[in-house]
Amino acid sequence: MNGTALDFLYVTCGFVILLIAGDVLVRGAVGLSLKLGIPALIVSLTIVAFGTSAPELLISIKAALDNASGLAMGNIVGSNIANVLLVLGLPALLFGISTKDASCKQNYIYMILATVVFISMGLMGPFTYVNGILMLSMLAVILFQAYRHAKQSRAALLAATEDVPQTDGKWWKIIIMLAIGVVGLPFGANLLVEGAVNIAQRAGIDEAIIGLTMVAIGTSLPELATTVMAAYRKEADVAIGNVIGSNIFNLLGVIGVTSLIATLPVSQAFVSFDFWVMLASSLVLLPFIWFKIDLGKLWGILFLAVYTGYICLLFI
Repeated sequence: MNGTALDFLYVTCGFVILLIAGDVLVRGAVGLSLKLGIPALIVSLTIVAFGTSAPELLISIKAALDNASGLAMGNIVGSNIANVLLVLGLPALLFGISTKDASCKQNYIYMILATVVFISMGLMGPFTYVNGILMLSMLAVILFQAYRHAKQSRAALLAATEDVPQTDGKWWKIIIMLAIGVVGLPFGANLLVEGAVNIAQRAGIDEAIIGLTMVAIGTSLPELATTVMAAYRKEADVAIGNVIGSNIFNLLGVIGVTSLIATLPVSQAFVSFDFWVMLASSLVLLPFIWFKIDLGKLWGILFLAVYTGYICLLFI
């Protein structure tokens, strides 16, 4: 089997693994939230978001160690753009996403704040270990707030019912499903990204463009698989919480850790264009989260059209 055929096999196998792992992770997350008596949103903002952001972390660290800062930065910026326009656009087109029961205003504010802080740091120069410490500190505060919210939700449930509702899910089944999802998603994404990047490199595509497109889409596939399955199962909190949590982890966690390992220069292309596309794609969620406007099929078409236009502009 020649190299190109093997790369296409990697892409196909990675895609199949992503779909299976995404479905298992959603079921595990919902089962865990029911078992603990906490909102599914909290689980999706933490465990699910961390699991689906694992590919971005691994690839950004590897790119930084290989002195491919454009790939590392493009991976994160491109992933956050894809997380909104592609990851929410496709399931909105396929199934629609009802936002009436999604209570994530506070976490959405955290995402916007993380985006503004990230862009501000990028405008001031390269990301160094100082930036990394500040970003990881912000992430720690956000995670602590999520922990407090989980405790309060569980306490309120106990006060109302005197017990956490019992479910049919067994602890060992929930743990296995979460483990399969968290391990399977980055494994599938790695296969798909490796094949896609090899194909792109053979075509002579620029490193930053590969990061913003092939790698960004590839590392966003865990979020896409998870969100599609969550929308299919009518779990809007998991779908939206996954995207918000993943974007927060990407900006504060992935870049934070990567900046501790190596200094990340910021190219002019990011400053003049891509940063602002990322900010605009984050702000576009405001009416859906704040005013509970459903993400229907027409919005899905619009999101996907805008994302397609953005990708086309990168190659002009």
